[in-house]
Amino acid sequence: MSELSVLDSRDLPELFAALQRHGFRVVGPTVRDGAIVYDELVSAADLPVGWSDEQEAAHYRLKRRDDDAVFAYAVGPHSWKRFLHPSSLTLWRARRTAAGVTIETPAEELPRLALFGVRSCDLHAIAVLDRVLLGGPFVDPYYAERRSRAFIVAVNCGHFSPSTCFCVSMGTGPKATFGFDLALTEVFEPGRHVFVVEVGTDEGAEVLRQVPHRAAEPWERAAADRVVETTAARMGRRLETAGLKEALYANLEHPRWDDVAQRCLTCGNCTMVCPTCFCFTVEDRTDLTGTVTERVRRLDVCFTTEFTYTAGKPLRQSARSRYRQWLTHKLGSWLDQFGVSGCVGCGRCITWCPVGIDITEEAAAIRSASELGERTR
Repeated sequence: MSELSVLDSRDLPELFAALQRHGFRVVGPTVRDGAIVYDELVSAADLPVGWSDEQEAAHYRLKRRDDDAVFAYAVGPHSWKRFLHPSSLTLWRARRTAAGVTIETPAEELPRLALFGVRSCDLHAIAVLDRVLLGGPFVDPYYAERRSRAFIVAVNCGHFSPSTCFCVSMGTGPKATFGFDLALTEVFEPGRHVFVVEVGTDEGAEVLRQVPHRAAEPWERAAADRVVETTAARMGRRLETAGLKEALYANLEHPRWDDVAQRCLTCGNCTMVCPTCFCFTVEDRTDLTGTVTERVRRLDVCFTTEFTYTAGKPLRQSARSRYRQWLTHKLGSWLDQFGVSGCVGCGRCITWCPVGIDITEEAAAIRSASELGERTR
């Protein structure tokens, strides 16, 4: 059993100070624009203390609590992809002057980021991005640099959305088991509010040494275990993954795709909030004077017609074909390409789909059709 420590909730600001002394800018959850989002945090006072949320398909509301819980919310619209694989990057800029054309490569000095409050599902999402953007023969240098400079403070889930979260069935939570420097479990006991801390790396241990803490008592270890055990036991939403890839491949012409196409707006919200969707395109932009040109890389989504624009027309013109591509890639061909599912069970795509399309329901419908076909042969 790993050594665990306890950090009193009153000393949480000391953890922020220690991270900042190590040269990190802390980014984490905060309340803004009616949601809990990820942004730069100046101090622990910026955390969503006393806030929770209510999530269902196409529904999100903030709720006030009657205590000072820090991490009593499910994941929101942002993912950590925002900081590791940003939505827009200027690759180079060309300027035309009287002396000729000059090429500039933006020299951006990247900060060292401490990602504060990373859930287990998102740790798995970062691992998926690592496999895709670092693990193949062509490494993304922009992602690699940001990733190498990140310090991760994980949080074991004590709060989830029963209507949208399904990390247990994906094997991605609720307990963080890898990929962190420090992992916190928030524990409330009568008259006590503490964080049980697990160290994941030497750098994590060095940061913790600068923060008041003590060894965890047996009851505190047990309390931390109960937090994640209770979360896992109460998570009712499921996605059955065994044989799902084969079921999707066998039902590419199933009428369920027409049903979902009648509801899908092809807005791309599901891909924008997904912590593993990584596709991007490259554009050349020219200013109105014709003297400056930029080559910009920006995130792209497979729900736009331009995504498959080839030889004068888009290859996937219907909503049916685009939703089928997204779901089949996420839960099927992603496994063939990268050896891992593209879904981590965070439920963001369910909450933030404006018409409430549920990936678990759509996958279950296709699976049922496949199983019925097997029984009637």
